[in-house]
Amino acid sequence: MAQQRALPQSKETLLQSYNKRLKDDVKSIMRNFTEIIKTANTEDETQVPRATQGKQDNYKMHVRAANIVRADESLMKLVSDLKHFLILNDFPSDEVSIDLYELEEEYYSSRYK
Repeated sequence: MAQQRALPQSKETLLQSYNKRLKDDVKSIMRNFTEIIKTANTEDETQVPRATQGKQDNYKMHVRAANIVRADESLMKLVSDLKHFLILNDFPSDEVSIDLYELEEEYYSSRYK
């Protein structure tokens, strides 16, 4: 059975922040998706003319969709951050992880990808 090594406090805090970001982004996606469905299903009689209500609902849906896209982009950034965390913290030597980071930066800034 593999032993799990204890992480330094800063790494533990970083992992907790990743976990919080994950939960917040998923909640945001679910909340906005639910609100889009609610907006699409409403047939309440209001004092606002039907055309105006349609425009308002359309605007609400666009805002909610933009919030979903923002949360999705945040999740993709989180995945990237987790990959960096695993790559940089998988090696016992800090010099190796720094060298890998520098090589990655050089690769992405190179025009010969």
